[in-house]
Amino acid sequence: MKLKNNLVLGLSTLVLMGCASTQNTSKQLSFLGAENVLLKNGPVRESELLRWSHLDLIRDTIPGMSVDRAYNELLQNKKSTKVIVAVIDSGTDIEHADLKGKIWTNTKEIPDNGIDDDNNGYVDDIHGWNFLGDIVHENLEMTRIVKKGDDGSETYKLAKEKLDEKIAEAQANQEQLAAIKAADQAISEHLKKSEYTLEELKSIQSFSSSLGRAKMIMTQMLAKSTLTEFRKEIQDFEEYVSDQLNYHLNTSYDGRALLGDNAEDFSSKYYGNNQVWGPDKKHALHGTHVAGIIAQLRGNNLGGDGVATNVEIMAIRAVPNGDEYDKDIAMAIRYAVDNGAKIINGSFGKGFSPQKEWVQDAIKYAASKDVLFVHAAGNDSNDLNQVESYPNDRVGENEIATNFIKIGALNYEYGTKMVADFSNYGKKDVDVFAPGVKIYATIPNQEFKYEQGTSMASPNAAGVAALIRSYYPKLKASQVKQILMESGIALSRYVTVGGDKSQKLPFSDLSVSGKIVNAYNALLMAEKMSK
Repeated sequence: MKLKNNLVLGLSTLVLMGCASTQNTSKQLSFLGAENVLLKNGPVRESELLRWSHLDLIRDTIPGMSVDRAYNELLQNKKSTKVIVAVIDSGTDIEHADLKGKIWTNTKEIPDNGIDDDNNGYVDDIHGWNFLGDIVHENLEMTRIVKKGDDGSETYKLAKEKLDEKIAEAQANQEQLAAIKAADQAISEHLKKSEYTLEELKSIQSFSSSLGRAKMIMTQMLAKSTLTEFRKEIQDFEEYVSDQLNYHLNTSYDGRALLGDNAEDFSSKYYGNNQVWGPDKKHALHGTHVAGIIAQLRGNNLGGDGVATNVEIMAIRAVPNGDEYDKDIAMAIRYAVDNGAKIINGSFGKGFSPQKEWVQDAIKYAASKDVLFVHAAGNDSNDLNQVESYPNDRVGENEIATNFIKIGALNYEYGTKMVADFSNYGKKDVDVFAPGVKIYATIPNQEFKYEQGTSMASPNAAGVAALIRSYYPKLKASQVKQILMESGIALSRYVTVGGDKSQKLPFSDLSVSGKIVNAYNALLMAEKMSK
C-alpha cells in the first residue's frame, strides 16, 4: 500500500491509514554538526514550511537536509550527469508543468505505433510502464491470504486475526463518522445556517441532551480547525473507511480481475499498459507528489523545489489503493533496472509478503546492476525490531544486498517532537531519517499539496542520492548508501516516538545510523570518497 500519512480526527481514535568546490577546501574537512543547535523561538513561518526540508539545521534550526546550502556553497559551476530515478508508485502525472523536462523518455521506442520497437516486451513504453492496467482498488495482503482459506499455517492465523481486527475498527469508525456528521447537521439546523463559527457554536444554550452532545462533539472538532477544514477531513476519512470496507478488507472483491493476469504466476511478465498515471489522474496523486519531491523544477516560483536538478523520472505504476502484489513490485524493479534507472524510490509497504523472495531477488538483481533502492519505513509507529515490514533486505538476520536503504520520517520541529509520530523506527531495519511531515510538492492536474508520511521522507533521501550520483557518477550504489548514512547529522537527544509523550527514546537508537540525511555533508563525503 502506498504509505499515507496518519490523520487523527478529533474524537477518540479516528486514524487515517494509510560536491565540494576546490575553493572550499577547508569545508571539505569538516561536516556540519548539530550538538549546539538552539530551539527556534515561535512557530515555523509559512515561507519556511513551504520548503523546510531544504533548510539547514544549524542556520535555520529546522532539521532539513541542507539542500539549499549545498547548491549555494558546493555545486556552483560544477558539472553533473543526468540520473534516471524510477518512481514505483500509484502513477505519475507526467504532464505537470513543474515536472517539465524531468520525465524520462525511452528514445528506443517510436511513440504510439503499437510496436515494441526496443524489443523489451513492453509496447510503446515511452515514459515507463503501468503494471496495474486499469486497477485502482485492491485488497490488503491479509485479505488475500484469508480469502485463500485456512491452510493451518501461522501466517493464515495471524492474517485472520488482523483482518477481523481491521474490519471491527473500520466498522467502529463508520459509526463514529455517522455520529460526527449527525452532530454537524444538528448544529446547522439549530443555527439555521450551514456555515458557522466556533464562537457561534459555543453560544448555543440548550437543555436538549442530543443538542448538547452535538455541541460537545463539534466544539472538539473545531478546536483545532475551521469548519471547512473539518468537513474536508471528514470527507477524506469517510472515503478511506469506505475503501477499507468495500475493497481493502472485503474478501469478495477481486481487483485483479480487471487486469487478467495471474499474480501468482511469475512466468507471465508482459502485462499492463503504457498509461503511467493509470485510468484516472486523480489516483496518481501519491506518485506525482513523490516524483515532485525528487525532481520538481527549482527556483521557478511554482510550487516547491525538487532536491535534484539533473534527473529524469521513470514512471512505473505498480501500487494500487490497497496492497501491492509482490509480483508487480518485482517486475517493476526489474523494468527500472533494465531500462537505465540508477535509483529506485519505493514509497509503499505491507505487513505480509507471500512471495517476498521474488521481490528480494529483484533487489539483488538491482544490486548486481549497481542500482540503489530507497524505501519508505512505513507509517504504523512500529518498532521494526519487533514487527516485520516488507519489502526488506533481510533473510532472517542476514542482509541480502548492499543497495537497499530504508528511510524514517522527520518532523520540522527540532527537539523532542522531531520524529514524525507516525514513523516506523528500529535499529535493525531503518537506516536513516529524512523530512516527511508537511512536504509541499506536485499533485495531478497542475496542482500542489502538503503531504506527509515516510512516503515523503523516502524521495527526499532519494533526491540526495540522485545529487550524489549526478555529481559523482563513479560511486557505486553501496557507496551512496554508505554516504547517506555516515554523512548524516547525529543527534544525541531523546525524542518522542509513536506520538506517545510518555515514550521517549534516544534518537541514536531509532535507526542503524542514528542520523538524519544531510545533502551538504553527503556531497563533501562523496568528494572525498571519489578520490
